[in-house]
Amino acid sequence: MFKKIYKEIKKYDTIIIARHIGVDPDAMASQLALKQAIELTFPNKKVYAVGNGSSKFSYLGKLDKLEDWEDFLLLVLDTPDKKRIDFKDFDKAKEVIKIDHHPYIETFGDLEYIDEEASSTCEILMEMLCATKLKCNSSIARTLYCGLVSDSNRFLFDSSTPKTFALVSYYLAKYPFTLSELYREMYLRPLKEVRLEGYIAENLQVSENGVASIFLTNDTIAKFKADTASAGNMVNNFNFIEEVLVWVIVTEDIKNNNVRINIRSRGPAINKVAEKYNGGGHSMASGARVGSFEEAKELIEDLDLVTKRYIRSVEQNENNEC
Repeated sequence: MFKKIYKEIKKYDTIIIARHIGVDPDAMASQLALKQAIELTFPNKKVYAVGNGSSKFSYLGKLDKLEDWEDFLLLVLDTPDKKRIDFKDFDKAKEVIKIDHHPYIETFGDLEYIDEEASSTCEILMEMLCATKLKCNSSIARTLYCGLVSDSNRFLFDSSTPKTFALVSYYLAKYPFTLSELYREMYLRPLKEVRLEGYIAENLQVSENGVASIFLTNDTIAKFKADTASAGNMVNNFNFIEEVLVWVIVTEDIKNNNVRINIRSRGPAINKVAEKYNGGGHSMASGARVGSFEEAKELIEDLDLVTKRYIRSVEQNENNEC
């Protein structure tokens, strides 16, 4: 399949690379790394990485302001369903290729490569660059590593497989870059965000079934001089609370007139609930966007029910083993 994708990339003079709404490091890094790889391999092609960005991920690079192009190849990365693509001119594409690592939801590409076992879309691109004539350099390798490290939560998730570590080892050896500088860019945070994180920890509400949640209004986020994206992404900082199985950060997004929901889990599968509320993702890491806090409360109630069932199933299995 990688060779087929390469053949289509080679065919088009104009290529647009899109990904899902609510940008995260894997989505943005995969866009920018693939753009660089195509430009390095084919200097005369026009390649654009598009979508709404976030200042929090500016260390990865800049996205492009798109003009009105026709006869272009659209590469959609890190996105399982059409409704979540952050690109309004999808139907103008002459051909669509999807590359993704989320559980399958729907087909929308002429060519699709889905690897649910991959830690990240960046891991898939690492494999694709090895399998085709697309060129790479240390800058591209560094960007891919950023996305992989972020989506695997620094290799803490079970999605980090022997293949993941083999690819990382290969890229670090062939395209060296300084890890300490990379991690400083990824994890250095302003004091205002640390204080907001403290507020979240202090105000988390935890249900009897171990579902933790917090609702952050625009006024609360503004009080700490933070932004919606930064607040939502703090969900990854609450992985190891003993009493919590599922945790949710709900943030009001005035700019986009919706409510963003970031969800993580240490057991119960959460992606089906996210899909019910205009979202999706992985079984242990998902997100959604809804119209109000009331709808967000309904989502949390559904998560609580899923978690309750999960606890019962674990208890039944333990009893059966006895």
